Amino acid sequence: MLWRIFSSFFAIMFMFLIVGIGVVAYVIWDASQDLPDHKTLAAYEPKVTSRMHAANGQLLAEYAEERRLYIPYSSIPQRTIEAVISAEDKNFFTHSGIDFLAFGRAMVTNVKILASGANRRFIGASTITQQVAKNFLLTNERNVMRKVKEALLTLRIESAYSKAKIIELYLNEINFGLRSYGVAAASLNYYGKTLDKLSIAQTAYLAALPKAPNNYHPFRDTERAITRRNYVIDRMFQNGYITRDEMIEAQGEPLNVTPRPFGAHIFAAEYFAEDARRKVIELYGNDKLLQGGLSIRTTLNPAMQAQARDALVRGMVGYNRKFGGWRGAYAQLETLDNWGEDLTKIERPNDIKPWRLAVVLEVGKNTARIGLRPNVNRAGDVEAIRETGTIPYSEVKWAKPAREKGGVGRTPKNIAAVLNAGDVIFVEPATGGDHFRLMQIPIISGGIVAMDPHTGRVFAQVGGFSYDMSQFNRASQAKRQPGSSFKPIVYAVALENGYTPSSLILDAPYAKRIPGQSKVYRPQNYSKQFYGPSTLRLGIERSRNVMTVRLADEIGMRTISKYAADFGIYKDLKPYISMALGAGETTVMNMVTGYSVLANGGKKVTPTLIDRIQDRYGRTIYRHDERECPTCEALEWTGQDEPKLIDRSRQVIQATTAYQITSFMEGVVLRGTAPIVRKLGKPVAGKTGTTNDYKDAWFVGYTPDLVVGVYLGFDKPKNLGRSQTGGHLAAPVFLDFMQQALKGTPSIPFRVPNGLNFYRINGKTGIAAMPGDSNIITEAFKYGAEPPEEALFFDDSLDNLEDFESTVSLDDLGFGNDNASFGFNNSLEQGTQLLELDLSLDSDEGTIF
Repeated sequence: MLWRIFSSFFAIMFMFLIVGIGVVAYVIWDASQDLPDHKTLAAYEPKVTSRMHAANGQLLAEYAEERRLYIPYSSIPQRTIEAVISAEDKNFFTHSGIDFLAFGRAMVTNVKILASGANRRFIGASTITQQVAKNFLLTNERNVMRKVKEALLTLRIESAYSKAKIIELYLNEINFGLRSYGVAAASLNYYGKTLDKLSIAQTAYLAALPKAPNNYHPFRDTERAITRRNYVIDRMFQNGYITRDEMIEAQGEPLNVTPRPFGAHIFAAEYFAEDARRKVIELYGNDKLLQGGLSIRTTLNPAMQAQARDALVRGMVGYNRKFGGWRGAYAQLETLDNWGEDLTKIERPNDIKPWRLAVVLEVGKNTARIGLRPNVNRAGDVEAIRETGTIPYSEVKWAKPAREKGGVGRTPKNIAAVLNAGDVIFVEPATGGDHFRLMQIPIISGGIVAMDPHTGRVFAQVGGFSYDMSQFNRASQAKRQPGSSFKPIVYAVALENGYTPSSLILDAPYAKRIPGQSKVYRPQNYSKQFYGPSTLRLGIERSRNVMTVRLADEIGMRTISKYAADFGIYKDLKPYISMALGAGETTVMNMVTGYSVLANGGKKVTPTLIDRIQDRYGRTIYRHDERECPTCEALEWTGQDEPKLIDRSRQVIQATTAYQITSFMEGVVLRGTAPIVRKLGKPVAGKTGTTNDYKDAWFVGYTPDLVVGVYLGFDKPKNLGRSQTGGHLAAPVFLDFMQQALKGTPSIPFRVPNGLNFYRINGKTGIAAMPGDSNIITEAFKYGAEPPEEALFFDDSLDNLEDFESTVSLDDLGFGNDNASFGFNNSLEQGTQLLELDLSLDSDEGTIF
């Protein structure tokens, strides 16, 4: 009887076992039907941070959807591996993917939690391999079928990949908090170090984070983070990876987390980085930038970038002090009881160093005592240290009160006339001790660009006073009239089309009715005077408007418009005669590009902020430099000549023309509208630009290997002030920058191309110099051209003044009898009579025909 009972029991149990095995087999079979392919892990391409670098390799900016840097197993320090497996899976290198001992312990613990009724979460026993299966191939849903799939995938992954590959995938995928994905990015973002530079405590803290990064935030949950980190350190000791002394020392360390900024990493480079970012998106799209792990090498020269910003800011601040006046405090504090914390609550631009925010604590007769804004740590805590300083009267003397209708008032007699206790202001450190200068955000803005004329590589670009205050880039986005700085292009077109340095253009009243308009166009010179026939050089050096318009009319504006496009200044310049004086709007970047053609010998230039782009595997997918070098890849040197780069850039104008215009613009500095630039003490060419009503001030200039353009003006165009020309405002900024950028460099003359002869000529008349002439200059003429050796002769029938006057009237030349008269000049050569037009408008400049 008993035997029958036992037999029946075992039979039933066996049936249940068979059924259970069948159910389990079915579940496993069913789960395996739609398992993701674990082989896709071999082609794993995570979202990786794209990094942008300056030309010298310095990190400029990072762009990412997930801040991740992929690191292969061979580059992961052993201590990092030990810390991670101590925290997550101590038997990782010995189990087959599922740690059954750990699973059993977890089941027992969870049963106890369930039986006790405690309000605690169940503990898990997932191995690193299981986490790889879940994170890469499955969803986060919590049910039995997902766990079965996870187990199946875990076994397949373990059979297909090495332990090294599995932990490499894990450490590059997981979230570490602070927008950091992967252990390499976490090391940089938390500590600003690579993994191999981390201490035991720092490594342990990173290893503690994957469990729940939000629960162990370094600033919000500091104590909990330290507790979890110390647990990992203890496990490292228990597993034999560190000594007891190392454990005690590491557990005693503070977290010392110092997160890195995510914006531009080079001061004052925000405008540059943003334009480079836009170019990458234009080329490859936003997803590629944020996920593709691109390595972007830019053309940025960090030293020049800082110098460009310094020069531009000094120019804007200088204008503000002279013409803008003191507009009052930036803000006010009602009480000074807690001035330090109150200052930290006031929003201010973060990119205007060395300026600092401060509050006036008390005002004396000759000094004011100020309190400086304290630092705020990443946790949002205000530092306890309170720093103070003084502003002497000499540093506020400039602060004449701004008038509502423009202009400034009288010089303040004392500090109390400018500052009051509670005033929130900007200050800049002055020389010596704790003295500071009173500063004010300038009312005008501007832009500056520095470029290599031979390659188009942009060394520096500043688009305004502060990127924090305005992201609008006045160097590349603001379209303004360049004024007279466009004139060299007109004169270059003339020289390309048969004119010579001796060609004379009449500077006399000009009137032209514009089709479709009732008004007659009558350009004026800056001086409101006319100077008669003048050489092309004089037109550039003295920035003559009327003769430039007459020259453009002779050449044809359609021709000039075509050349303007080839120079890169305009895409489609309207063929209106006023455009010859720079009435068409363009950018500083475009003007610098156009002047680069003049500086490099006439070759087409494409400006670039990017040298090359590589994908996540190091393959170059973009390169700006298109020059060819067929002999650059020789395996060894066998006595052959050094490689030569082949430049197939299109020739916009002849190299000889480019040199002639460069020579003219050297005269702008030596004798013309930009004499301040002579202080550079090196060969330099350039041209000023000022628009109608003094709304825009320009200077674009260059040395043989560096082109720089400067623009200053109001964002909403308005008068800068009487006589605030490009020579007065923009040229000093150009000089300031060039003095810094070229400091310690040799003085290099402009390169003279083949195809030129040099002649001594009379600078006013353009004819070959004769004994006794004054105003003699050396001028470059193309082969086949030379200066006339004598004045212009007329037909034999015009052998007296009366005959000439009956043939050519003063009215024909645009003059009235009250302003000019004809006469013969017999002083230059015996037997030769020269007809002279004497202009009462300017007695210093008679003109010989």
